[in-house]
Amino acid sequence: MTDSPWITVVGIGEDGLAGVTAIVHGLIHNADVLVGGDRHHHKVPDFAGQRLTWKNGFGAALDELEKHRGKRIVVLASGDPMHYGVGSTMGRRFGAKALTVFPVPGAFSLAAARMGWSIPDCQLVTIHGRPLDVISLYLSPGAKLLVLSRHGGSPGEVAALLSSRGYGASKITVLENLGDEGENRFDGVAAAWPPARAADLNTLAIECRADAKTVALSRAPGLPDEAFEHDGQLTKREIRAATLAALQPLPGQTLWDVGAGSGSVAIEWLRLGSNRRAVAFEIDPDRAARIARNATTLGTPGLKIIEGAFPQVTDEGTPDAVFVGGGVSEPGVMDAAWGALGSGGRLVANGVTIEAEQTLLEFHGAHGGDLVRIAIERAAPIGGKTAFRPLMRVTQYAAIKP
Repeated sequence: MTDSPWITVVGIGEDGLAGVTAIVHGLIHNADVLVGGDRHHHKVPDFAGQRLTWKNGFGAALDELEKHRGKRIVVLASGDPMHYGVGSTMGRRFGAKALTVFPVPGAFSLAAARMGWSIPDCQLVTIHGRPLDVISLYLSPGAKLLVLSRHGGSPGEVAALLSSRGYGASKITVLENLGDEGENRFDGVAAAWPPARAADLNTLAIECRADAKTVALSRAPGLPDEAFEHDGQLTKREIRAATLAALQPLPGQTLWDVGAGSGSVAIEWLRLGSNRRAVAFEIDPDRAARIARNATTLGTPGLKIIEGAFPQVTDEGTPDAVFVGGGVSEPGVMDAAWGALGSGGRLVANGVTIEAEQTLLEFHGAHGGDLVRIAIERAAPIGGKTAFRPLMRVTQYAAIKP
């Protein structure tokens, strides 16, 4: 494969070729192959070469594109192709050196300009081709969200989600057909959103306002226990915060949560953002379903859940960190978790039973690392007074694989 660029990716706005430079205009009209969606092709009506579309999916189109290597290929995209755009997809497939990219202001830039918002002060979110529930991750009083919609029904769906999460007072602005002569906007409050459908090409600007009784959830580790649906199999708040600290989450890394229970550790790992991934292993089907509900509610629908016994189901590559929250004393679990890690990977395991503690002591003797006992007491009413009640003591093992 050559290192020379062989694909030109051109961002265009709703004004079509009027918004691109003369050089880019020439690249488009001199191309042998022009690639894009129907909406993009309609903006270049007089092209004489071969046209390709995405109608059979990105994978099939990129396979077809490979067959035209050596020709002059131009791919049309919306706005900035490298911001939730096709340019990023092509870069992953063909490598960055294969591309020459010409962006124009995208929907986020145009929306921020219309709202008078500073982009660094906003959360940039897309629900185009992604679960609606990703928005839940960014909800906090005063937060400003810019959201790429899927279609004309998205504003109503987002309004319903905000209301269900305790943010019905939030202000929503719908910006339709940004950059086009037919550009339009309308505003409303989530809890009283009208049923009318918007234009399919729309971007949302949301000013988050919490309802009176809403408890805002921080993205710092240690969510309240009541934030999770659980059957008692839950790493308690204080222990969870200490566990996340021991796991040392880094951007772009992957966690395996073994014996995930309610999924709390994996979910809090993902709530830190920065392209982290997590896989939850849970043998109990009811708990696996509960993990999925928690992930949806707390804005991490990308959590992958594997229902089955660990280590029998581990075909997930090499994790950067493994947390063993359940099954520490089960034969082979700790060895399999350690074996799955590459050099520099982190293993953290919590045990509350005598058997689990004995397993961790033996593992520490074989592999080194740190052992810590964590004892937590919470104040609780006793009769007409208050006293501290101890939670079950936790033995925590943490090690970095050489």
